[in-house]
Amino acid sequence: MANTKKKNKLSLIVPCFNEEEALPFFYNETVKVLSELKEDYEIILVNDGSGDNTLKVMKDLSKKDKHIVYLSFSRNFGKESAMYAGICNASGDYIGLIDADLQHPPVLIKDMITALESGKYDCAACRRVDRKGDSKIRTWFARKFYKLINIISDARMIDGAGDFRIMTREMAEAVISMSEYNRFSKGIFSWVGFNTYWIEYENVERVAGTTSWSFWGLVKYAIDGIVNFSNAPLDLASFFGLATTMLAFVYLLFIVIKYILYGDPVAGWPTLVCVILVMGGMQLFALGIIGQYVGKTYMEVKNRPHYIISESNKRNLTKIK
Repeated sequence: MANTKKKNKLSLIVPCFNEEEALPFFYNETVKVLSELKEDYEIILVNDGSGDNTLKVMKDLSKKDKHIVYLSFSRNFGKESAMYAGICNASGDYIGLIDADLQHPPVLIKDMITALESGKYDCAACRRVDRKGDSKIRTWFARKFYKLINIISDARMIDGAGDFRIMTREMAEAVISMSEYNRFSKGIFSWVGFNTYWIEYENVERVAGTTSWSFWGLVKYAIDGIVNFSNAPLDLASFFGLATTMLAFVYLLFIVIKYILYGDPVAGWPTLVCVILVMGGMQLFALGIIGQYVGKTYMEVKNRPHYIISESNKRNLTKIK
């Protein structure tokens, strides 16, 4: 009897922001790998409000290759929204995420597909084993972030893990169901669970163009991850409030007892100023932490769409979600 094994389809999602220089290189390298696979495939290029000719390059590629699907946002919504839009509009049995700058080596797609086809795993993901090319301070902060987030959060995040992965349809549906506006995909992938096969690779430089991630952009992204997946900052603010209240009470008793026993006048201006500055600073710090959570809650209850697609060559499009 002939082998009637179902032929799986791979949907490869590529978030793009000002990637007109890198996209042709990415396309050539990736298609070379995908053409060697037995699976059918589609490449979903998501234009995240680019200010260059990224959309034109996408359209040109889609005209010469029927496997190319492009989605173009009405403005820049961010990489998280681009990935979410791609997953929502993917039609494959396997759904993958990869960057357009070739820092995610397409050749590893073969190993990820092999891992999924074994039936033992729901996701195959890649992690960098080094940070060659990154500055020392950026590397130090990145490693400290992973240590911190794994201590204060229930979601287990692997150091060096990125968005480069391929998952089953079942896992992708679980990711879609987590529809919060403030998205932190590294945490979401971990939180939904499922068995993950890890593939290690060495860091690769961009093939063209420049990164849109600044150091402070990464710091903000890290703060978003902590706030989205941990209440530890709120606990810290509560601890500071309790500790300062107890210290203030102890100091008050000390002043009263000292005055009763020795008749010394209350300590003067320098002490008062120091206490006010310390207390005021800690109150502002606590309010800042609370403000982060209030701000994110405010954005969630507005229930705004994660993205708006203005152009696409895809039928049955999930245009707004």
